This record gives sequence, C-alpha cells and structure tokens, in this order.
Amino acid sequence: MAGLFITFEGIDGSGKSTQARLLAERLTQDGHDVVLTREPGGSPGAEEIRRLLVEGEPGRWSAITEILLFNAARRDHLERVIAPALAAGQVVVCDRFADSTRVYQASLHPELVGLVNDIHAKAIGREPDLTILIDMDPDVALARGLARKSGEDRFELKGAQFQTRLRDGFMELAKVNSGRFRVIDGNHSLEIVASRVLTKVRPWLL
Repeated sequence: MAGLFITFEGIDGSGKSTQARLLAERLTQDGHDVVLTREPGGSPGAEEIRRLLVEGEPGRWSAITEILLFNAARRDHLERVIAPALAAGQVVVCDRFADSTRVYQASLHPELVGLVNDIHAKAIGREPDLTILIDMDPDVALARGLARKSGEDRFELKGAQFQTRLRDGFMELAKVNSGRFRVIDGNHSLEIVASRVLTKVRPWLL
C-alpha cells in the first residue's frame, strides 16, 4: 500500500512547523500511522548538515554550495526516512521539502533556478503528494521568527524585504502547482488554522 507524502511550506515564522505537528498528532489520534519529520534534517546525517545551513552568518556559503548542501541533506533524508515510510504505507508529514529550496534560491539567485531544478530532478526525483502552504503577513512572521531566538535565524537575518520576496515566491509556486498545493491563511488562531488544514488533508486520506 502506497503511503501519503504531505509537506508544509511557508516563510519563517508562519507557523508551519506547529501546524505540521498538530496535523501529525490529529492523524495519529485518528488511527493513521504517521511519520513527522523536517527539512533540512530528518535523518542523522541530514541533521548534521542542517546545522551548517541554518546557523552562522547570513553569507556563510556561496549560492551553489548552499544548494548542494540542501540537496545532500534531502537525499539522505529521502533514502533513510521518507522513502521507507511511504513504502510501508505510512503518512509522512514533513516540515519543508524541495519547494523551500526552489523559493529561497529563486529569491536570492534567480539565475540559479535551472540548476536547482536540474539537481532536484537527478538527485531527488520525488515531489510531495500534497503541499500545505501557510500564508502569513511577512512582517508578523519575521517578528515571530526573530522572537524565538533559536540560534537558527540565518535566513531571518536577511530582513523583511527578503521575507516579502519569499512569500511572493511561495504564492507563485502554489499557483503554478495548484494540483498539489493548498493555501491556508495563517493569520488566525492555531485552532482555526489547524481545522482548515485538516479539512484540506482529509480528502487525500480516503
């Protein structure tokens, strides 16, 4: 039995990580076998690469080096966690996947979009079945992200203008890939957003 691959996307501070966790908890309560994971990370090797990507100075890596690091982490995550879980018929709920790399790199280095897509096609070759995009006001999301003081704020440090470009990029990607994207307004309470997410996910579980 094939599993179901659900990803959550959105700008930093949009609440997507919380909503991914709430969905995984609800589906587990409903009797589904769920794997909750994240990117970059999700497997031991990918978590080591995560620290290289999300910590440190904003300009720590060149653009191409960063793309290669993200895809190295994603390949290990896919091999060790995502693909085995789907083969076992589980529901995989993942906080970020390849769409984040597409949007972040397109916002920073539009000339490298072709490279991002080529590497994904050759090294990853897998898209989610369903992607939930939590849409959030960029200024509100940035304030949330910086307030966390998690030490993983390398991208938040790029500022409000960058967050706005990211939001625009995610919305455009959702429009182009409307078959698998579902956009949820994140400017509401956790409970309202979670309820709307569940409504979008349930048809895929039938």
